[in-house]
Amino acid sequence: AFLETVFHKLMLNFTWWVNRKDALGNNIFEGGFLGLDNIGVFNRSATLPDGMIMEQADGTSWMAMYAINLTRIALELAQTNHVYEDLAIKFFEHFLFISEAMNTLGEDDTGLWDEDDQFFYDILRSPDGTVTKLKIRSLVGVIPLFAAEIVEDDLFDKIPGLTERMDWILKNRPGLAGQVSRWHQQNPQGRHLLALLRSFRMTRILKRLLDENEFLSDHGIRGISKYHQDHPYQLEIGGQTLTVKYTPGESETELFGGNSNWRGPIWMPINFLIIESLQRYHFYYGDKFKVECPTGSGNYMNLNDVADELSRRLCSIFKADENGNRPVFGANQKYQRDPQFKNYMQFYEYFHGDTGRGLGASHQTGWTGLIARLLQPRRDPLGDNK
Repeated sequence: AFLETVFHKLMLNFTWWVNRKDALGNNIFEGGFLGLDNIGVFNRSATLPDGMIMEQADGTSWMAMYAINLTRIALELAQTNHVYEDLAIKFFEHFLFISEAMNTLGEDDTGLWDEDDQFFYDILRSPDGTVTKLKIRSLVGVIPLFAAEIVEDDLFDKIPGLTERMDWILKNRPGLAGQVSRWHQQNPQGRHLLALLRSFRMTRILKRLLDENEFLSDHGIRGISKYHQDHPYQLEIGGQTLTVKYTPGESETELFGGNSNWRGPIWMPINFLIIESLQRYHFYYGDKFKVECPTGSGNYMNLNDVADELSRRLCSIFKADENGNRPVFGANQKYQRDPQFKNYMQFYEYFHGDTGRGLGASHQTGWTGLIARLLQPRRDPLGDNK
């Protein structure tokens, strides 16, 4: 009853986003306030000047994730109520249309993907049709990883209508089917991957994500690549020069509120979703599929081991080192040494991109509390304990 109730409420919310935040009706979303407050050059919750719109790689990816999550919920509900079979088909097709738009819009048919940089970027679209890719290497280009679900083969067997529709798409719309993972190919364990990214683009994103000169820090994944420390992004518009640079600590400006900073620090909820997504990909690709971690190290890991490595780095924020110091407390000696304080963790809003020091509000248990989940032994929902 809970899942069914939530599903109906989520459908209403999904419809609102589709109707209100897709200005051109092309399945590319402008988002609105989706968090990541100051990660770009513009205030993401404000109307842009001169009739421009920003087509967001992250906003569109969240919607792709939303659609495939609703597909998965509908599949679960359809096992006991066939009415949800049609809804599973509806949301799966919406997922495909969003994927197609992300990957093929524009004169070069690359959508929000940049072939030169092998990364996703936001696009600034002017009323005269001029398009500018906002080439900021940030979490905006990482969020496409999150649109992924694993479905067991026997579940498809129980939902024949969806299987028939998928077969029809493969036969009659191969171009549409080719924009996402090869869902029709099951792995040796009978699992299917429904994902926005095929392995090629996934590995290209991971190459940057796992580079210690870019996103990967000793304590997790940064909000913006460290590349922008020496190479700030600049955009000339309306007689102004807008700049984004790597800022690993608290925000250096009061732009867009100024109380949160996504231009470099480590944020727990996004890191958690990265880890969870890597685990999902591993459920499908298995141990033989490996990527270099860290990039340039010559050390190759399967995706589950990469997820574990990211978990280890995040957990190190709170764990005492060989000198008894916890990175979360930084240079605060009272917290580091005083027995009344040193063993009592505070759940900071975000963490310094280089040192792991806690920053912002110290009571963000709602998302930073996810660290407790990473510290626990993990059970593979599709197999053995991890």
